[in-house]
Amino acid sequence: MPAARIELGLDTFGDVTVGADGARLSDATVIRDVVEQAVLADRVGVDAFGLGEHHRADFAITAPEVVLAAIAARTERIVLGTAVTVLSSDDPIRIYERFATLDAISGGRAEITLGRGSFTESFPLFGYDLADYERLFEEKLDLFAAVRGEAPFSWSGTTRAPLENADVHPKTESGGLRTWIGVGGTPESVVRAARYGFGLMLAIIGGPPERFAPYADLYRRALAEFEQPELPIGVHSPGFVADDDEEARELLYPYFKEQRDRIGAERGWPPATREQFESEVDHGAVFCGSPETVAAKIARTVEALGLDRFDLKYANGAMPHALLMRAVELYGTEVVPRVRARVDR
Repeated sequence: MPAARIELGLDTFGDVTVGADGARLSDATVIRDVVEQAVLADRVGVDAFGLGEHHRADFAITAPEVVLAAIAARTERIVLGTAVTVLSSDDPIRIYERFATLDAISGGRAEITLGRGSFTESFPLFGYDLADYERLFEEKLDLFAAVRGEAPFSWSGTTRAPLENADVHPKTESGGLRTWIGVGGTPESVVRAARYGFGLMLAIIGGPPERFAPYADLYRRALAEFEQPELPIGVHSPGFVADDDEEARELLYPYFKEQRDRIGAERGWPPATREQFESEVDHGAVFCGSPETVAAKIARTVEALGLDRFDLKYANGAMPHALLMRAVELYGTEVVPRVRARVDR
């Protein structure tokens, strides 16, 4: 069963934005703006704030935990995590050390979402072979699970030297980091998350969210089969909140299309159309509109999948900081209470 109180978060990849003159801002400015967005999210009642890791020119955040530490120093209650950390091209022990440190700085507010990532630039950048894509993730996830126990452990695999009676520091005050696995929709990934006892974060970026209900059901069955306790299920989806539906669509569409077309050109996708955008807003995975419209769609998704968590990826392309701040404010002050009124038990 889902939790009695739904958690409602916001995610961003630190999309490089434009200023009032339409010129691209510096990465440094974008990072500082993201910190301000997170501080506002904490103030207006958002439950969690996640930063995605990327290593390409259109996203400014390559070291989420550093930015999250800056946010931790200026916030009081909001949970701080990732969306996602690219486990395959990093060291699981160093990841755990960094996030355990963030947990200490934030007073126990750190969490982490592990995944393969939707881009592959980090592999050649850090000296990994894409031919080892699956093996790297599987072995490093196994090692992370061993570290997460926060007790001395031994481990061996093919991607690094074995470890004998290794002990990792610092320890968290709670005895372990809250950990999610980001899943794009493969049954094997769902079952793996259950086997390791990690929360399931479904990345739904296209099509009706309800089509992921079988994955939520599979996860619950797998937890039972592996004799794991009940663990949370979340969804991460793109969207945007403005004062009314028409304004939200008109503001989001040009930035949404530019980003989709740029990424699509790399992957051989046809250009996005307005009709496709409208269809995703009306029936698919784009949660765009007034606070009432977005809240109603989130509530339907929560009920359909039995969710414990919903994270809105509120930044989509080069949309200016002022519009993002307004979206964060509306999400916290108007969307969050509306969703709670519908779904909290």
